[in-house]
Amino acid sequence: MADSIIDLNDVRLVLSGNAGPIEIIKGISLSVGRGESIGLVGPSGSGKSSLLMLMGGLEQASAGRILALGHDLTAMDEDALARFRRQNMGIVFQSFHLIPTMTALENVAVPLELSGAPDAFARAAEELDAVGLSARMDHYPAQLSGGEQQRVALARAVVGRPAILLADEPTGNLDGATGATIMDLLFGLRDRHGATLILVTHAPELADRCDRIIRLQDGRIAGAETSRKVAE
Repeated sequence: MADSIIDLNDVRLVLSGNAGPIEIIKGISLSVGRGESIGLVGPSGSGKSSLLMLMGGLEQASAGRILALGHDLTAMDEDALARFRRQNMGIVFQSFHLIPTMTALENVAVPLELSGAPDAFARAAEELDAVGLSARMDHYPAQLSGGEQQRVALARAVVGRPAILLADEPTGNLDGATGATIMDLLFGLRDRHGATLILVTHAPELADRCDRIIRLQDGRIAGAETSRKVAE
């Protein structure tokens, strides 16, 4: 694909189980274009989240090659991968993974502080305002609703202006109305920052908001299609 931002070539993931090695990802090749939004769909156990973790360097491929922004993730050690993610990726999980002893503002500022940004708190405040939490910046996670915590997680994911935004079932722990609001914010932030978005979801209506839908089955790509949004 011209101007691709992520390229996977015959990627495999084998994990150890009680009954021996289990092949989770079975030879996937995929290119994601710069600025594209991809919906990864499929039944539970099909390998969606594992594929996302491989793209983010959170799992190490057992075989094959993964390039992100021209860098070979499969050749990096854990420290190099952590630095690459901090500089180039934002990740949103189903569980919010906020630091309970830090305020919303401090949680969002963490990746910038790790990068040595002098304006970490000003930029964190700007992103919290963008997700509608300007009045909740000094609250701790336990003082926030689930939807508010996910908004903080979204702000933290995009505060570093990442080129790649990965989201693993970001509405999975939220009710329908709150989840819809979070998805509006996610796509709005993606558009605002021009990031490439890769989204794991079980919800067809969310996948349809992406440019392209990749269907997984038993660790393989079972199909790929342009979403109805693009087709229309």
